[in-house]
Amino acid sequence: MPADDVHLGESWSLSPDSRRPLPELIEHKLRELIIGGTFKAGDRLPTEPVLADKLNVARSSLRTALQRLQLQGIVEVRRGLGWYVRRTDLADVDQNLEGRLAAKQFSHTDLLEVRIALETTAASLAAVRADAGELDELAKLNLRYQRASVDDVQEVIESDEEFHSTLIRASHNELLENMYQALVPGLQDCKRHAHPSREVHSRSAGEHEQVVWFLRRHDEVGAKSAMTRHLLGLYNDIVEEDGTPKATHSTYVGVSDNPIWGTSR
Repeated sequence: MPADDVHLGESWSLSPDSRRPLPELIEHKLRELIIGGTFKAGDRLPTEPVLADKLNVARSSLRTALQRLQLQGIVEVRRGLGWYVRRTDLADVDQNLEGRLAAKQFSHTDLLEVRIALETTAASLAAVRADAGELDELAKLNLRYQRASVDDVQEVIESDEEFHSTLIRASHNELLENMYQALVPGLQDCKRHAHPSREVHSRSAGEHEQVVWFLRRHDEVGAKSAMTRHLLGLYNDIVEEDGTPKATHSTYVGVSDNPIWGTSR
């Protein structure tokens, strides 16, 4: 197995393509190293701190890249042991669902509609399952997001993703978490596409806080409703660009915590 100090002679420089998000550049470099034979099937990758240092990137960006590769079946994480190369025959990777998701081959609206279904369910589950430590962590992560400068796009995206991923984990539903992680690469691209103004950023932080407020009170309906309202904001920012009627949300109709969709596309 490769140790953390092996392959020091390999080129770890990232592509200079500034138009692509950093996690994509990291993913491309790791793919390159795997295809080139630096790492073989069954090999353990260096630890995250070592990889981040060699690539000169933040661990959060590295972790996103590793998650992208995990979704494609290229690497896998073994709890307590680290990241391992799962396969090196990458020719057909993009043909499966995970590969298509990682390659962003679905529309932003499709991704967001599935996200709303998953994350609102996760919010209601977290309201009855999250422990005090997880709730405190969510509050801290929202504070980080609130303090992020809107001019620092990467920090805004990463702090927002940390908040939402932590909420998903707080649902204590492993399948739901795995399904959500499959959406993460496309969602991050979507967030870059809809980079918020200061007003939208402030509103979003307030909505995060409201979700946490309901979670602390173990109110699953309130938490789901608050999360629905929050996610529909981003959804409508995207869909209104092509003239699609906005989805709405009301606490006074039928099943009160569900979105009311506009006409089908």
